[in-house]
Amino acid sequence: MEVADVEVRYGDVDALKGVSVVVPAGRVLAVTGPSGAGKTTLLWAMAGALVPDRGRVLVDGTPVGTRPEAAARGVVLAPQGNGLAAVLTARENVVVPLLAQGHDPADAAARAGEALDTVGLGDWGEHLVEELSGGQAQRVAVARALAAWPELLLADEATSELDSGNREVVLRALRAAVERGAAVVLATHDPEAAAAADAELALDEGRATWVRPFV
Repeated sequence: MEVADVEVRYGDVDALKGVSVVVPAGRVLAVTGPSGAGKTTLLWAMAGALVPDRGRVLVDGTPVGTRPEAAARGVVLAPQGNGLAAVLTARENVVVPLLAQGHDPADAAARAGEALDTVGLGDWGEHLVEELSGGQAQRVAVARALAAWPELLLADEATSELDSGNREVVLRALRAAVERGAAVVLATHDPEAAAAADAELALDEGRATWVRPFV
């Protein structure tokens, strides 16, 4: 994944100002900074969910400018706020996107079971999302992203509603994606989650500064 001199404006506000970063496969990048710094905007640009006003986003050297293009290159976004369907069970929330992508039902079920186990919710698959705590729902959202076997996983505040024990569960789950060869970008306010990443990029008023570059 490469972000090359990306700028994003919302009206008169410059949300991203010439941000450039390369995230290698098999590595984790933490994107940190205060609220309003541009973290979510950067992830949405990486996901093809918004078109930069300037610059390019490339996956494996191929420019992506729309969400379908990014999804076709294996880019998966786990958004802040989880985005789950409350009327479905935890397992259904993981399975349904896989079926929509054309996966065989048996394969989708197997992937969902593995992903829920990875985030410590293997016994909660038949519970409706509305029956889950906020932290459990957040872990289901991570499981949904993991089940897609992404090439690039973009996780927006994936540990924000979790206690220390479950934060470690999610960080280990993200590492499981890395072990499959994925690149992971984690936007976070959590200093411990950031410290667990391979590199850290800080945003402030849309400008990016390396705290710890990849080595």
